[in-house]
Amino acid sequence: MKRLLISLTLLLFLQLAYGQKPKIIILATGGTIAGQGASANRAGYTAGKIPVSDLIGGIPSINEIAEVSGEQISSVGSQDMSLDIWKKLAVRINEIFSKKEADGIVITHGTDTQEETAYFLDLVVAYDSPVVLTGAMRASTAISADGPKNLFDAITLAADKKSKGRGVLVSFNESIFSSRDVTKLSTTKVNAFGSPNSGAIGQVFDGKVEFYKSSDRLVKPLAPFKIDANTVFPKVEIAYMYADASPAYLNLLVKEKAAGIVIAGVGNGNFSKAFTEQVKQAVKAGIIVCRGSRCVSGRVVEDGEVNDDELGTLVSDDLNPQKARILLMLGLLNTHDKETLQGYFLRY
Repeated sequence: MKRLLISLTLLLFLQLAYGQKPKIIILATGGTIAGQGASANRAGYTAGKIPVSDLIGGIPSINEIAEVSGEQISSVGSQDMSLDIWKKLAVRINEIFSKKEADGIVITHGTDTQEETAYFLDLVVAYDSPVVLTGAMRASTAISADGPKNLFDAITLAADKKSKGRGVLVSFNESIFSSRDVTKLSTTKVNAFGSPNSGAIGQVFDGKVEFYKSSDRLVKPLAPFKIDANTVFPKVEIAYMYADASPAYLNLLVKEKAAGIVIAGVGNGNFSKAFTEQVKQAVKAGIIVCRGSRCVSGRVVEDGEVNDDELGTLVSDDLNPQKARILLMLGLLNTHDKETLQGYFLRY
């Protein structure tokens, strides 16, 4: 009887211990991490071929850290990421947290547009529970595939209580980045991501999470931009500036009645006289124009070489053009007031 009681007590302890593991749901979208190639020693592969169940099965030790389950949201290379998939992710994440289905969420994602998805979600997820994006630079069938380690680290990060309230994070090559500041810096290297203005905010190593700093910008600001499955996003496009660039694309966007334009300007968000004339026409037509920069670091400041008050333009601060597009697109769901929109760029 005594031995039976000890066994039952041990079983109960194990059950309680198992129940205390954080619950992590992986939302898979495809990408290189789920890629499959014809040869282990060649770069070519097809993205999004491996289902999420196989990704989880590839790292059985993860069960020691968390209860992990997966859902397949899409199976695309991230060059084909879309607003519809973003909406699907956002709606599902908010649903998971509202129903307390999980303590944290990991999103497997291609690297090409991972920074954009991360920042978008940071602005529309209404809960402070951890959301972590990760991916891979080498297909799952490649020599020294980096996907399993990145996924292990991302789950470890999402399961750690220290990750709560830090906004949507990107975990890659053992570094932790804020979604606002991270960008892809390499086309092929496994250390593909960085934050040129601020650096990584922490590290995941040997199953341990360490944060070194946090952003002064608002993170998880209780979803200032609320969306649902029926949200129709305003058309916001990016125009790229370079030496002797033609303003024809700007003219086309005016004709198509775009709601907003982000200009990837040179230097401090500058553009040519030809662009300036077309920007004036765009502003006159009621289009919100935001000056960004093609530079990988630094800020675009108000009224530098360009008189923004006179021209009627906004500045992106230190958001790169692709993220400035996201913030402007979401901001236009709320307002067309330029002062309010400019405030978003300085706040988020």
